[in-house]
Amino acid sequence: MKLCQFHLPGRGPRVGVVEGDRVADVTGKEAPSVRALIEACGTAERLERRAAQIAKRARTRVAWRDLDRPPSPRRAHLLAPLDPAEVWGAGITYRRSREYYEAHTGEGGRTKGIYDHVYEAERPELFFKATAARTAGPNAPIGVRRDSTLTAVEPELAVVIGPRGRIVGYTAGNDLSAWDIERENPLFLPQSKIFQGCFAMGPVLATPREVGDPHALDLTCRIHRGGRLLFEGRVNTREMRRRCEELVDWLGRSNPVPAGTVLSTGTGILVPDAHALREGDVVEIELERIGTLRNPVTRLA
Repeated sequence: MKLCQFHLPGRGPRVGVVEGDRVADVTGKEAPSVRALIEACGTAERLERRAAQIAKRARTRVAWRDLDRPPSPRRAHLLAPLDPAEVWGAGITYRRSREYYEAHTGEGGRTKGIYDHVYEAERPELFFKATAARTAGPNAPIGVRRDSTLTAVEPELAVVIGPRGRIVGYTAGNDLSAWDIERENPLFLPQSKIFQGCFAMGPVLATPREVGDPHALDLTCRIHRGGRLLFEGRVNTREMRRRCEELVDWLGRSNPVPAGTVLSTGTGILVPDAHALREGDVVEIELERIGTLRNPVTRLA
Protein backbone atom coordinates (compact mmCIF):
# COMPACT_ATOMS: atom_id res chain seq x y z
CA MET A 1 0.00 0.00 0.00
CA LYS A 2 1.05 3.56 -0.72
CA LEU A 3 -0.08 6.49 1.40
CA CYS A 4 0.29 10.18 0.64
CA GLN A 5 -0.78 13.58 1.83
CA PHE A 6 -2.09 16.29 -0.45
CA HIS A 7 -3.67 19.73 -0.42
CA LEU A 8 -7.14 20.52 -1.75
CA PRO A 9 -8.12 24.19 -2.15
CA GLY A 10 -10.66 25.18 0.47
CA ARG A 11 -10.20 21.89 2.35
CA GLY A 12 -6.54 21.95 3.34
CA PRO A 13 -4.29 18.94 3.99
CA ARG A 14 -5.74 15.55 3.10
CA VAL A 15 -4.72 11.92 3.61
CA GLY A 16 -4.70 9.66 0.57
CA VAL A 17 -4.49 5.98 -0.31
CA VAL A 18 -2.95 5.54 -3.76
CA GLU A 19 -5.02 3.28 -6.00
CA GLY A 20 -3.14 3.01 -9.28
CA ASP A 21 -3.45 6.36 -11.03
CA ARG A 22 -5.98 7.71 -8.53
CA VAL A 23 -5.89 8.69 -4.88
CA ALA A 24 -8.73 7.97 -2.44
CA ASP A 25 -9.28 10.76 0.08
CA VAL A 26 -9.52 8.98 3.45
CA THR A 27 -9.27 12.08 5.65
CA GLY A 28 -11.45 12.02 8.75
CA LYS A 29 -11.54 11.29 12.46
CA GLU A 30 -9.78 7.96 11.90
CA ALA A 31 -7.15 9.49 9.64
CA PRO A 32 -6.61 13.20 10.28
CA SER A 33 -3.01 12.79 9.08
CA VAL A 34 -0.67 9.99 8.04
CA ARG A 35 1.32 10.45 11.22
CA ALA A 36 -1.82 10.16 13.37
CA LEU A 37 -2.77 7.00 11.48
CA ILE A 38 0.68 5.53 12.18
CA GLU A 39 0.42 6.40 15.87
CA ALA A 40 -3.05 4.85 16.16
CA CYS A 41 -2.27 1.65 14.26
CA GLY A 42 1.16 0.88 15.67
CA THR A 43 2.25 -1.64 13.03
CA ALA A 44 2.47 -1.68 9.25
CA GLU A 45 -0.07 -4.51 9.03
CA ARG A 46 -2.68 -2.63 11.07
CA LEU A 47 -1.91 0.52 9.12
CA GLU A 48 -2.68 -1.25 5.85
CA ARG A 49 -5.89 -2.80 7.18
CA ARG A 50 -7.21 0.42 8.65
CA ALA A 51 -6.38 2.49 5.57
CA ALA A 52 -7.95 -0.10 3.25
CA GLN A 53 -11.15 -0.14 5.30
CA ILE A 54 -11.43 3.63 5.21
CA ALA A 55 -10.62 3.77 1.49
CA LYS A 56 -13.60 1.51 0.71
CA ARG A 57 -15.87 4.22 2.12
CA ALA A 58 -14.07 7.13 0.43
CA ARG A 59 -16.33 9.38 -1.62
CA THR A 60 -13.63 11.54 -3.18
CA ARG A 61 -10.90 10.36 -5.53
CA VAL A 62 -8.35 12.55 -7.29
CA ALA A 63 -6.19 11.73 -10.30
CA TRP A 64 -2.51 11.36 -9.37
CA ARG A 65 -1.50 13.57 -12.31
CA ASP A 66 -3.60 16.38 -10.83
CA LEU A 67 -1.60 16.19 -7.60
CA ASP A 68 1.97 15.69 -8.82
CA ARG A 69 2.67 19.33 -9.68
CA PRO A 70 4.19 22.47 -8.14
CA PRO A 71 2.44 23.51 -4.93
CA SER A 72 -0.03 26.39 -4.92
CA PRO A 73 -2.77 27.16 -2.39
CA ARG A 74 -5.15 27.62 -5.32
CA ARG A 75 -4.84 24.09 -6.73
CA ALA A 76 -4.50 20.50 -5.59
CA HIS A 77 -0.95 19.28 -5.01
CA LEU A 78 1.07 16.70 -3.12
CA LEU A 79 2.51 17.35 0.32
CA ALA A 80 5.20 15.41 2.16
CA PRO A 81 3.80 11.90 2.79
CA LEU A 82 3.82 12.66 6.50
CA ASP A 83 4.76 15.51 8.80
CA PRO A 84 7.74 13.86 10.49
CA ALA A 85 8.12 14.01 14.25
CA GLU A 86 11.88 14.16 13.65
CA VAL A 87 14.23 13.51 10.74
CA TRP A 88 17.55 11.74 11.29
CA GLY A 89 20.28 10.76 8.87
CA ALA A 90 22.86 8.02 8.58
CA GLY A 91 26.24 8.44 6.93
CA ILE A 92 28.91 6.33 5.24
CA THR A 93 26.64 3.30 4.81
CA TYR A 94 27.90 2.59 1.27
CA ARG A 95 31.47 1.77 0.27
CA ARG A 96 31.22 4.45 -2.44
CA SER A 97 30.58 7.14 0.16
CA ARG A 98 33.49 6.00 2.31
CA GLU A 99 35.85 6.10 -0.67
CA TYR A 100 34.57 9.51 -1.78
CA TYR A 101 34.89 11.14 1.62
CA GLU A 102 38.30 9.62 2.28
CA ALA A 103 39.51 11.09 -1.02
CA HIS A 104 38.79 14.56 0.39
CA THR A 105 40.23 14.13 3.89
CA GLY A 106 43.19 16.36 3.08
CA GLU A 107 40.91 19.34 2.52
CA GLY A 108 40.30 21.86 5.26
CA GLY A 109 40.46 20.50 8.80
CA ARG A 110 39.48 16.92 8.11
CA THR A 111 41.20 14.18 10.06
CA LYS A 112 42.54 11.32 7.95
CA GLY A 113 40.79 8.02 8.51
CA ILE A 114 37.57 9.09 10.23
CA TYR A 115 35.40 7.97 7.31
CA ASP A 116 37.18 4.64 6.94
CA HIS A 117 36.68 4.11 10.65
CA VAL A 118 32.95 4.83 10.73
CA TYR A 119 32.31 2.55 7.74
CA GLU A 120 33.93 -0.39 9.53
CA ALA A 121 32.84 0.49 13.08
CA GLU A 122 30.14 -1.36 14.98
CA ARG A 123 28.40 1.95 15.72
CA PRO A 124 26.97 3.77 12.67
CA GLU A 125 27.13 7.49 12.02
CA LEU A 126 23.74 8.94 12.96
CA PHE A 127 22.88 12.64 13.13
CA PHE A 128 19.86 14.87 13.59
CA LYS A 129 18.84 16.15 10.18
CA ALA A 130 15.63 18.20 10.13
CA THR A 131 12.31 19.19 11.61
CA ALA A 132 9.03 19.04 9.74
CA ALA A 133 9.28 22.78 9.02
CA ARG A 134 12.65 22.27 7.31
CA THR A 135 11.36 19.38 5.18
CA ALA A 136 10.15 19.76 1.59
CA GLY A 137 7.54 17.57 -0.03
CA PRO A 138 7.23 16.64 -3.71
CA ASN A 139 7.74 19.54 -6.15
CA ALA A 140 8.45 21.99 -3.31
CA PRO A 141 11.71 23.99 -3.28
CA ILE A 142 14.83 22.59 -1.63
CA GLY A 143 17.50 24.96 -0.34
CA VAL A 144 21.11 25.93 -0.88
CA ARG A 145 22.67 27.85 2.00
CA ARG A 146 23.72 31.39 1.16
CA ASP A 147 27.16 30.71 2.69
CA SER A 148 27.77 27.54 0.65
CA THR A 149 29.21 27.20 -2.84
CA LEU A 150 29.13 23.38 -2.87
CA THR A 151 25.77 22.01 -1.80
CA ALA A 152 25.02 18.56 -3.19
CA VAL A 153 22.14 16.12 -3.36
CA GLU A 154 22.38 12.89 -1.40
CA PRO A 155 19.63 10.58 -2.71
CA GLU A 156 18.63 7.93 -0.19
CA LEU A 157 16.15 5.32 0.95
CA ALA A 158 14.38 6.68 4.03
CA VAL A 159 12.69 4.61 6.73
CA VAL A 160 9.49 5.67 8.52
CA ILE A 161 9.44 4.54 12.14
CA GLY A 162 6.26 3.78 14.06
CA PRO A 163 5.59 3.13 17.75
CA ARG A 164 8.13 0.99 19.62
CA GLY A 165 10.71 1.39 16.88
CA ARG A 166 8.81 -0.65 14.31
CA ILE A 167 9.37 0.13 10.63
CA VAL A 168 6.01 1.04 9.10
CA GLY A 169 7.11 2.33 5.71
CA TYR A 170 9.69 3.66 3.31
CA THR A 171 10.03 6.73 1.13
CA ALA A 172 12.60 8.48 -1.03
CA GLY A 173 14.77 11.04 0.73
CA ASN A 174 17.19 13.78 -0.30
CA ASP A 175 19.72 14.62 2.42
CA LEU A 176 21.02 17.91 1.03
CA SER A 177 24.47 18.71 2.34
CA ALA A 178 26.80 21.70 2.14
CA TRP A 179 29.95 19.69 1.44
CA ASP A 180 32.24 22.73 1.45
CA ILE A 181 31.24 23.56 5.02
CA GLU A 182 31.69 19.98 6.21
CA ARG A 183 35.08 19.73 4.49
CA GLU A 184 36.29 22.83 6.28
CA ASN A 185 35.94 21.02 9.61
CA PRO A 186 33.95 17.90 10.64
CA LEU A 187 32.64 19.84 13.65
CA PHE A 188 30.70 22.00 11.20
CA LEU A 189 28.56 18.98 10.24
CA PRO A 190 25.34 20.34 11.83
CA GLN A 191 25.63 23.56 9.81
CA SER A 192 26.31 21.61 6.64
CA LYS A 193 23.23 19.46 7.22
CA ILE A 194 20.55 21.63 8.82
CA PHE A 195 18.96 24.61 7.06
CA GLN A 196 15.66 25.54 5.41
CA GLY A 197 14.68 22.95 2.81
CA CYS A 198 17.59 20.69 3.78
CA PHE A 199 15.60 17.47 3.41
CA ALA A 200 13.04 16.37 0.85
CA MET A 201 10.87 13.27 1.02
CA GLY A 202 8.17 11.56 -1.01
CA PRO A 203 6.24 11.17 -3.11
CA VAL A 204 4.55 8.48 -0.99
CA LEU A 205 4.99 6.31 2.07
CA ALA A 206 5.11 2.70 0.88
CA THR A 207 4.48 -0.04 3.41
CA PRO A 208 6.93 -2.93 3.87
CA ARG A 209 4.56 -5.29 2.05
CA GLU A 210 4.53 -2.90 -0.93
CA VAL A 211 8.31 -2.52 -0.99
CA GLY A 212 9.38 -6.10 -0.36
CA ASP A 213 13.10 -6.27 0.30
CA PRO A 214 14.30 -2.71 1.03
CA HIS A 215 17.85 -3.88 0.30
CA ALA A 216 17.11 -4.72 -3.33
CA LEU A 217 15.83 -1.41 -4.74
CA ASP A 218 17.20 0.52 -7.70
CA LEU A 219 17.80 4.18 -6.89
CA THR A 220 18.43 6.79 -9.59
CA CYS A 221 19.26 10.48 -9.22
CA ARG A 222 19.04 13.09 -11.98
CA ILE A 223 19.89 16.78 -11.94
CA HIS A 224 18.42 18.96 -14.68
CA ARG A 225 19.76 22.43 -15.48
CA GLY A 226 18.26 24.74 -18.05
CA GLY A 227 16.02 21.94 -19.32
CA ARG A 228 18.96 19.58 -19.94
CA LEU A 229 20.18 16.54 -18.04
CA LEU A 230 23.30 17.58 -16.13
CA PHE A 231 23.91 14.45 -14.06
CA GLU A 232 22.55 10.94 -13.68
CA GLY A 233 23.71 8.37 -11.13
CA ARG A 234 22.46 4.95 -10.04
CA VAL A 235 22.90 2.56 -7.14
CA ASN A 236 21.08 -0.43 -5.69
CA THR A 237 20.32 -0.53 -1.98
CA ARG A 238 21.87 -4.00 -1.79
CA GLU A 239 25.19 -2.10 -1.65
CA MET A 240 24.32 -0.73 1.80
CA ARG A 241 26.63 -2.17 4.44
CA ARG A 242 24.04 -1.81 7.21
CA ARG A 243 20.46 -3.08 7.40
CA CYS A 244 17.59 -0.70 8.00
CA GLU A 245 16.64 -2.53 11.21
CA GLU A 246 20.19 -2.12 12.50
CA LEU A 247 20.13 1.64 11.95
CA VAL A 248 16.73 1.96 13.64
CA ASP A 249 18.00 -0.08 16.59
CA TRP A 250 21.03 2.18 17.07
CA LEU A 251 18.88 5.30 16.77
CA GLY A 252 16.65 4.13 19.61
CA ARG A 253 19.42 3.37 22.09
CA SER A 254 18.94 5.66 25.13
CA ASN A 255 17.01 7.92 22.75
CA PRO A 256 13.19 7.84 22.72
CA VAL A 257 12.17 7.92 19.05
CA PRO A 258 8.64 9.30 18.53
CA ALA A 259 6.31 7.58 16.09
CA GLY A 260 6.47 9.25 12.71
CA THR A 261 10.22 9.75 12.81
CA VAL A 262 12.05 9.44 9.48
CA LEU A 263 15.55 7.98 9.25
CA SER A 264 17.40 8.50 5.96
CA THR A 265 19.81 5.63 5.45
CA GLY A 266 22.79 7.17 3.63
CA THR A 267 23.75 7.72 0.02
CA GLY A 268 25.55 5.60 -2.54
CA ILE A 269 25.39 8.25 -5.29
CA LEU A 270 28.07 10.95 -5.06
CA VAL A 271 27.72 13.90 -7.40
CA PRO A 272 30.91 15.49 -8.83
CA ASP A 273 31.83 18.82 -7.26
CA ALA A 274 31.40 20.46 -10.66
CA HIS A 275 27.67 19.71 -10.44
CA ALA A 276 27.02 21.54 -7.18
CA LEU A 277 23.41 22.68 -7.02
CA ARG A 278 22.40 26.07 -8.40
CA GLU A 279 19.26 28.16 -8.28
CA GLY A 280 16.78 26.80 -10.83
CA ASP A 281 18.12 23.23 -10.97
CA VAL A 282 15.57 20.42 -10.73
CA VAL A 283 16.46 17.25 -8.82
CA GLU A 284 14.74 13.92 -9.43
CA ILE A 285 15.16 10.90 -7.17
CA GLU A 286 13.54 7.76 -8.52
CA LEU A 287 13.25 4.87 -6.07
CA GLU A 288 11.95 1.50 -7.21
CA ARG A 289 8.49 0.58 -5.82
CA ILE A 290 8.09 4.05 -4.32
CA GLY A 291 8.16 6.57 -7.17
CA THR A 292 9.91 9.77 -8.22
CA LEU A 293 10.59 12.68 -5.89
CA ARG A 294 11.08 15.91 -7.82
CA ASN A 295 12.20 19.27 -6.37
CA PRO A 296 13.38 22.63 -7.75
CA VAL A 297 16.39 24.29 -6.12
CA THR A 298 16.41 27.75 -4.59
CA ARG A 299 19.25 29.74 -3.00
CA LEU A 300 18.29 30.83 0.49
CA ALA A 301 18.32 34.49 1.48
